Amino acid sequence: MTGLLDVRRATDRAATNTSWLTSRHSFSFNDYYDPANTHHGLLLVNNDDVVAPGTGFDTHPHRDAEIITWVLSGALSHRDSIGNSGVIVPGLAQRMSAGSGILHSEKNESDSTPVHFIQMWIMPDTPGADPGYQQHDIGDALAGGGLIAVASGSDPDAAVGIGNAGATLHAARLQPGDRVELPDAPYTHLFVAVGHVDLEGVGALHTGDAVRYTGDGGQRLIASAPAEILIWEMQRRLGG
Repeated sequence: MTGLLDVRRATDRAATNTSWLTSRHSFSFNDYYDPANTHHGLLLVNNDDVVAPGTGFDTHPHRDAEIITWVLSGALSHRDSIGNSGVIVPGLAQRMSAGSGILHSEKNESDSTPVHFIQMWIMPDTPGADPGYQQHDIGDALAGGGLIAVASGSDPDAAVGIGNAGATLHAARLQPGDRVELPDAPYTHLFVAVGHVDLEGVGALHTGDAVRYTGDGGQRLIASAPAEILIWEMQRRLGG
């Protein structure tokens, strides 16, 4: 496969704005629909959300989605219909498997501080499985500056598992001068959640920018300011 790359700037994203939510969408989501921008590889949703203090998503249903939530600042409370509850903070890997059906809510319990998080959806290999939940603190590992496997369907060392053997999410917290190498995979999605980096073959990337690779990988990246990046390594695409 010939290598292709598609740079998507933060300003390219569609946005949903309400009195309590600012949500920027990397792919088609809810009222935003672009038939040419529905997914990349196996990644179906990459929403960049800021929820105002004392507000959030009331109880709502999901089915057959592996939902990974990554908090950048603040704290997000989670409650679901299979008895799980907790507070997601920076450095905590969290996954909810909707499976055959689940109800959950996500709230910013703070009365003064917004919560900023990235929510990502991957479809499971097997629909209709039992719903599930998992979380694990990887804050200490992130302090090392390298890529850390956050969620994976194939890497046993990942912080949490997902029900798709073809996908692995990596994260890194970088200081200026830190370097990482992108995975070499059929499909890769790099998202600069916070900060500034320079990517081989692309140049400067800033908060909210993304790069979609097809049939290519191994590019080097260096942080030019403190940064936090999320990288999906995917072995196939939806329907492939």
